[in-house]
Amino acid sequence: MTDHMTEQATIVDYKLVKAHILAAAGFLLVVLVGGLLYSLQFLGSYPFPGIELLSPGRVRMVHTNAVAYGWLLNGLLAGMYWVTPRISGYPVLSKKLSWIIFWVLQSLVLIAAVGILAGYGQAIEWGETPTFVDPFITVGLILISINLIPPIIKASRDAPLYVSLWYFTGATVWVVLVYIMGNFIPQYFVPGAAGAAIAGNFIHDLVGLLVTPIGWGMMYFFVPVILKKPLWSHTMSLMGFWGLAFFYPMQGIHHFMWSPVPMYVQYSAVVATLGIEVVVTTVLANFLLTLRGSGDYLRHNYPIRWFYMGMFFYWTTCFQCAIQVTLTVQQAIHFTDWVVGHSHLVMFGVFSFWIMGMITELWPRLTGNAWYSQSLHGWAFWLNTLGLALMFIDLTIAGLVQGFSWWGLNHFMDSVRFSVPFWFVRTVSGVIITAGILALFYNMWMTSRGASESEEAAGYEPRTVTT
Repeated sequence: MTDHMTEQATIVDYKLVKAHILAAAGFLLVVLVGGLLYSLQFLGSYPFPGIELLSPGRVRMVHTNAVAYGWLLNGLLAGMYWVTPRISGYPVLSKKLSWIIFWVLQSLVLIAAVGILAGYGQAIEWGETPTFVDPFITVGLILISINLIPPIIKASRDAPLYVSLWYFTGATVWVVLVYIMGNFIPQYFVPGAAGAAIAGNFIHDLVGLLVTPIGWGMMYFFVPVILKKPLWSHTMSLMGFWGLAFFYPMQGIHHFMWSPVPMYVQYSAVVATLGIEVVVTTVLANFLLTLRGSGDYLRHNYPIRWFYMGMFFYWTTCFQCAIQVTLTVQQAIHFTDWVVGHSHLVMFGVFSFWIMGMITELWPRLTGNAWYSQSLHGWAFWLNTLGLALMFIDLTIAGLVQGFSWWGLNHFMDSVRFSVPFWFVRTVSGVIITAGILALFYNMWMTSRGASESEEAAGYEPRTVTT
């Protein structure tokens, strides 16, 4: 290990990063089980009929909250605890505080799940965490900011900040405001359509102002490091940051088109959504131009493959947004499975893919062992990619069938009968995705034990473990 590597290892808490990844993996299993169980309800095969504690509606809320706070937040925190000290050159404020945040986060996610199953979920989409948990989550988010921002401030005194730190700073500040305004204000102070509008912003801003900036911050760190070359344009990377900051807060209302929300607010959401598509296209162009001359990495480097596939899905979901936000299209797809397919594409196809890219890159460094199997990497990547693509296409078509069925004033049960084949395919795609995730987790387990396959998959780059 070189002196530089020793210095990096000193300021990065490897055990903490590994703990967050393992916690994220555990909650992802809960997510998968919850999703599969809920999908069976649509096929008339739900295994727990009549048991209120495990009713499908409550299981669905556990599924979505485990995604947001168990899987994504743990995975993204792992990335931030790895990236922030390495870019800034300074450790986070306190390792002790980091571990307190870790255990508090796991406890709150578990308490929230129990509270939801017990019937205390809030009537806020993606904000169903029971009201008695919300104050502690808010405090936890503030502690994350207090812990992660000091090294960024110190680094800003030494030199201009790298774009990843801009994104991380924005995320840790914005999320506190988003959670307070989106979860507290509608619950206690803003009833009716206005409260629904704010809740709509909460759903979208939790994605756009927490998950998205941390995800892009990770991309801007890992891609140049793996490719061993600088970004094509730092100016364009900052344009992406400020575009996100300016346009994203107004987008959430596009979930409430044709609602009692004032039309000028709805039109502002349309403009903001179209604006963010332009910004995302510049970010996509920047990463593609960074990859120019290094395209072979897509063939032999799995982290790069996860990152770029996630980026492609991100652009796709933003392009879809720019179409579905129009009032004409909303007439056909509102309240249909189109929206469910869209949300799975962004939450799993984008951010989960980026986290799996990060895990693929970091796990050998955290365990000190080379990956157990390259072929399992291939299985994990393709099963997840094909499973998600199948789910997205299936639910998009299902949404159109449902929407036009309602638009044509057919009996509602006709749309249900039309949907059953699509719901069956959705369950199948969920099984395929689960198989892909299990392939990755088995590979992680065997790698941590120091095992190795006798045969390496031909054509793939064996990883050299360095810290």
